[in-house]
Amino acid sequence: MKFPTPLIEGKLIKRYKRFLSDIQLPNGDVVVAHCPNTGSMKRCQQDGARVWLSKSNNPKRKLAYTWELVEVDEKYLACINTGYPNKLVGEAIANGAVKELVGYKEQKAEVKYGQNSRIDWLLTEVDGRKCYVEVKNVTLLEEDGRGYFPDAVTERGRKHFYELAKMVEEGHRAVMFFCVSHTGIDSVTPAAHIDEKYAKAFEEVIARGVEVLAYNVTINQNEMTVLARVPVLMPVFD
Repeated sequence: MKFPTPLIEGKLIKRYKRFLSDIQLPNGDVVVAHCPNTGSMKRCQQDGARVWLSKSNNPKRKLAYTWELVEVDEKYLACINTGYPNKLVGEAIANGAVKELVGYKEQKAEVKYGQNSRIDWLLTEVDGRKCYVEVKNVTLLEEDGRGYFPDAVTERGRKHFYELAKMVEEGHRAVMFFCVSHTGIDSVTPAAHIDEKYAKAFEEVIARGVEVLAYNVTINQNEMTVLARVPVLMPVFD
């Protein structure tokens, strides 16, 4: 997946009101950029971090700049735009890059299911059996060197787990797909230290037949590509 426009480097001053960030450009100007991330962005908003922005030419947009990437710990890149993982994973599935999800005749995005929810990707076999794929963006690399999801308490994420389990009970296949958009993460673990209920739901729905996949992503200032499968580890509770 290529970025829609060439990215512009800057320096993070601060993120605030969740969706706003002050970024200093190389010429010294400070711009307000849209932050397309509803999570806590734990460890992905370090003071003075190098960041990369896209700029829209649409005169109707309130904010021309969008924050896309951040350098973490001065050595890793992470994509903080949560609008990209669905597209990225969708392209990977369509191109056969996710070997666990090949062979389906039809692939649709944002299909209604469950309780007022939409599944990110619905795959259908020739015989009509379906595979429900929910995509989550993983960007939290904790100081212990492990990758975690979520980075904040998520009732919605837990709801998605149980909706996937319901699809399994109805005879379909269901997959939670962790898209690891952080070049320093080589495994994913449910973050019991952040959301214990989510981690317990993870254990429960796996026992009920929900599959879990995690793939890492290569990231540069031009594009992102789904690369290879990485381990998903069981949660550790205090």
